[in-house]
Amino acid sequence: MEHEKLIQNIKSGDAGAFEELFSLFKDHVFNTALGYMQNKEDAEEITQDVFVEVYRSIDKFKSESGIGTWIYRITVNKSLDRIKHRKRKKRFAFITSLFDAESGELVHQPVEFNHPGVEAESKERAKYLFDAINRLPENQKTAFILTEIEGLSHTEAAQVIDKTAKAVESLVRRAKERLRVILSGIYDEL
Repeated sequence: MEHEKLIQNIKSGDAGAFEELFSLFKDHVFNTALGYMQNKEDAEEITQDVFVEVYRSIDKFKSESGIGTWIYRITVNKSLDRIKHRKRKKRFAFITSLFDAESGELVHQPVEFNHPGVEAESKERAKYLFDAINRLPENQKTAFILTEIEGLSHTEAAQVIDKTAKAVESLVRRAKERLRVILSGIYDEL
């Protein structure tokens, strides 16, 4: 079933059409969220949140961009919102730990990175890479994840983040340069 017909069926209340849309895009959404969160549980929650948003907002979807682009955009926004929320929690935990008379330690500890697709011997190197990706500016991080991890073309990524393909190319180039500096000596080749 073509995407336009699928969208029309979802808008008319066809639950089977929504299930089909979910089946088509769930892995892409999960993998994109996992690229941001580096935690399976968070990626699963974001995937659920994305499809709840898609279901609630399908009437607002205009076919100006493809449904995949729209779903990626929602995924990126949900992921970035979760990261911002996590950073606020970390700051709050740090502040409260300053006043903890007993332990004096940070209340919130970062979550361990577990990507299901990474083999055991590569986990440590992957952790360094994803830690470095997290240190990139938000726009570089998004462009890098969409193109280098998710495999979108520069044109597709440009539609998701509302930039030109040349801007995405530039963001990815700068992200790679910055990652090389951050990872020099730790991760030999990107």
